[in-house]
Amino acid sequence: MTIIQDLFRAIVLGIVQGITEFLPISSTAHLLVFTKAFGWTDLVGQKYFVDAIQFGSVVAVLMYFWSDIRQLLSGGWTALRQQDWKREEWKILVGIAVGTLPALVVGFLVRDVLPESTLVIATMSLVMSLLLAVAELIGTRTRKFDALTIRDGFLVGLGQMIALLPGASRSGSTLTTALFLGLERQTAARFSFLLGIPTLTIATLYQSTKAMGNADNLIVLLVGIVSTFIFSYLSIAWLLRYLQRHSNWIFVWYRLGLAAVLFSALALRQLQ
Repeated sequence: MTIIQDLFRAIVLGIVQGITEFLPISSTAHLLVFTKAFGWTDLVGQKYFVDAIQFGSVVAVLMYFWSDIRQLLSGGWTALRQQDWKREEWKILVGIAVGTLPALVVGFLVRDVLPESTLVIATMSLVMSLLLAVAELIGTRTRKFDALTIRDGFLVGLGQMIALLPGASRSGSTLTTALFLGLERQTAARFSFLLGIPTLTIATLYQSTKAMGNADNLIVLLVGIVSTFIFSYLSIAWLLRYLQRHSNWIFVWYRLGLAAVLFSALALRQLQ
């Protein structure tokens, strides 16, 4: 395997990770399909490498929402000093905190138990497409960002726990839960991104420490991270603009199609 081939694969997997991490379609599902379908089982296809390039997604979401993060932290500090527990920033920060804990605790406990198989991923893709469809049908979509509460953070955080199952999608599970709670589509997406930052960051840092110790070629890893960063940033920006005027039905149909492809591949024994 030449360095050029490794770099090409790192760029491709970075594109896949970047595009799919923040769209409600599951990055795990797509990375599994690419690595298994093309037989990329060497350096670039190994799990630690795929996990580590996710660091580019962390940098992208932090950069994109940096002004929001600063405002939340500043407002939260002001609320703490003034003991103004009704302040919007304080409620959102506490909501993010209580929403992050369940996924981190449960994720740590079951990190080596959950099976990352094609069957599980196909099943979760089907289930999440149906749940997103129901959320689109019955969600009121009347609540804006200033209407968020601590309860919303906790409930969306519980929804985030679904993403512990391979193929469920972190952004998909939080976005779907937020829609069920009556949030506007763009507000639901924005809040799901903000709430997912701590979990995504901590999980990625944990995975990256193992990758740095195992990576045979850090240049290839860095190229994958940069590719992931670029396409993650573009994906976030596109989704927030898209949801201003469109529904999530495109993702519902896409996930149904993906599930059909994966189940067909299993039936034909093309993927395991």
